Amino acid sequence: MQLRKKIIEWLGLILGGLLLIVATRYTAPLYQQPLMQVTASQVLNSTKVVDEFHNQDRQYTQELTGRILNGSRRGQVVHTRNTYSASGALDQKYRIGDQVFISNTRKNILVKDRKRDTVVVGLLYLAVCLVVMLLHHAGAMALLSVGLNLVLFFAAIEIDLLLHSSGFLWLFSGLALLFALVTLRLVLGATKQMLVVFLATVSGTGVAMGLSALVLALTSHRGLYFEAMSYVTEVAPQPLFLAATLLGSLGAVMDQSTDIVASLFALKKDKPTISALELFQAGRQVGRAIMGPLINVLLLIFIAGTFPIALLLLRNGNSWGYTFNMTMSLGFAQSLISAIGIVLAVPVASFLASRILVQKGGERQ
Repeated sequence: MQLRKKIIEWLGLILGGLLLIVATRYTAPLYQQPLMQVTASQVLNSTKVVDEFHNQDRQYTQELTGRILNGSRRGQVVHTRNTYSASGALDQKYRIGDQVFISNTRKNILVKDRKRDTVVVGLLYLAVCLVVMLLHHAGAMALLSVGLNLVLFFAAIEIDLLLHSSGFLWLFSGLALLFALVTLRLVLGATKQMLVVFLATVSGTGVAMGLSALVLALTSHRGLYFEAMSYVTEVAPQPLFLAATLLGSLGAVMDQSTDIVASLFALKKDKPTISALELFQAGRQVGRAIMGPLINVLLLIFIAGTFPIALLLLRNGNSWGYTFNMTMSLGFAQSLISAIGIVLAVPVASFLASRILVQKGGERQ
């Protein structure tokens, strides 16, 4: 009976996902920008292209026929051309059935980009279903925390725009505290475990950011190429970099602290007579076990984000030094600062958990 119920739930989720994906194919009237569905495609010609660095590519010109899906010209059949390369670095090929955004002109219609909401909605639905079905209440709380954090983030941006970037770093420092508080409150509840993780997260992140800001100030930010940020803003690049680093390192430190504190609370439950020193040492062992993989995960995420543009610069004759400075120096510095926070979280989380768990009358979790 239980298995049958599970099968029905999964089939219902799959059917709901398919219906949702199909529904996104008919959302064109919700867009103000004109949309066209490609009904015919023909490649007219192709040309081999070789640049000064001997990089080879092939460029194609295709003729597209499509039907406009929204606006006053809905239902009209139009024709246009699209040029794309085999590499697809800056362009793309369009196929029959694709829904694409086009320019809002009657003559010389240009294809701008593909309508991607079907893919986005499908992936989002899959992620939400997997989290809720596998993690149940904890998964739902995690998703709720993500939603609330997004609301807080956009609210902070609106406040920053109203203040014209005055006190930018302080604003996002407060936002980081709210992120940690909201996430831990929803995921862990109002418990001592939540309090310990919050204090360890704030302490580890705060000390790491303070040390990093001091070192950067003493070295006059040498080695960091802020022009690579490519931001047009009223804010100086230094506080903008620190704010981005703060938000980025917060999650890693919170992850480390949560693992350590959860392990120590479970250990205390299994061995009620364990001493504070033994708990502290156990926390350090747990921290050492997960610290390396977590730092490497951050490094791999950073490498994955910079790899395409770095490879493009190298293929176009730029040196390793220039490529690193323009694409990797800021991300590498952010990864190092996050690593410092992760390392500091080990003794801080271990100490706080060991003291709170063995304090007099402090057995209630």
